[in-house]
Amino acid sequence: MSWLRSAADLLRAKLVSFATAPKRAVVLMQRAVYDVRNGNRTALDVGASVAMTLLGFAMLLVLLFPLYWITAASLAEGTRLFNTDGIFPDPTTYNLEAYRWVIFESDFFFESGDWGYPTITLGGSGLLPIAFEWAGTDTGPGALFNSLYIVTVTIVVGFSMIVPAAYAFSRRSFIARKRILYGYVLFTQIGAGLSIATLVALYSLFSSYGLTNNLFILGLFYAAGAIPFNTWLLKTYMDNIPVSYEEAAMVDGASFLETIREIIIPLTKPGLAVILIFVWLAGWNEFIIAQTLLSPENYPLSVELYNLATEGRFQTPWTRFAAFANLFALPVAIVYFMAQRSVESGLSFGGMEG
Repeated sequence: MSWLRSAADLLRAKLVSFATAPKRAVVLMQRAVYDVRNGNRTALDVGASVAMTLLGFAMLLVLLFPLYWITAASLAEGTRLFNTDGIFPDPTTYNLEAYRWVIFESDFFFESGDWGYPTITLGGSGLLPIAFEWAGTDTGPGALFNSLYIVTVTIVVGFSMIVPAAYAFSRRSFIARKRILYGYVLFTQIGAGLSIATLVALYSLFSSYGLTNNLFILGLFYAAGAIPFNTWLLKTYMDNIPVSYEEAAMVDGASFLETIREIIIPLTKPGLAVILIFVWLAGWNEFIIAQTLLSPENYPLSVELYNLATEGRFQTPWTRFAAFANLFALPVAIVYFMAQRSVESGLSFGGMEG
């Protein structure tokens, strides 16, 4: 589980960096004073650095304000976002009631919060004499499992097409290579602009073939939409990998597949990490097509979040909405956090050594 160890090391490094930030700030201040006294820097230069630092800190606070507000709202008492004394809930009333509702009463994990447990029984029909069932409940898995299923199909199908296509566009020459590459990226953007017409045509097509209310088909559709742009993005990254790396491996006796596995894939990890985030978001965040094609029992988290915000005729349960939104965004934050080191390693990619 090297990825778990990598995530733990990154978390430890972030915590150490955060804990030692005051000490580094004091060192920087002492260095600035020393440089001014010795004439290495002017007071104007130091003032400009301080002003830019304060500006960056202010921008950070502005960007983090929505996150703080929705977290505070999820801990508030009742269903309101605002307090009578201001826009923030009273901290003395903070509680976890909204999160308890999401976990044990909503359809987030299981339908109506009715938790069960998976069981494997012998004597199932088919090629294998075993069957998978969900026991201890009359319902089934909720919106989280629907979203994870859609995302899994999107990622598996997307990567199975993106990686070989990006390599072919980057390393192979064939007729109309550039026209094909930039052509389907262009047509994809045009299709996104004609969203309403595309949605109507898509629903008619899927209804004609009986493909509505199918999580697998929806995952395939999301993968198809994510392939063009991400193929172009990964292709531009592979263009920066010198061909001499592959030539040296083949001179040493490596086969084509070994060259791909030992040279291209490891050097492309930062690009693959970025693609993973984009493809994940393609299947995780979209809700318009999912709401149109799926029935309520197959709704993913994005649709459930929208329904929660619109279910009330006269008011919205904002505290529950905020808690649901935080848990909905948590897997995306985890994926980004785990891929962060791979993305940052791309900045240190250099030439051939030795």
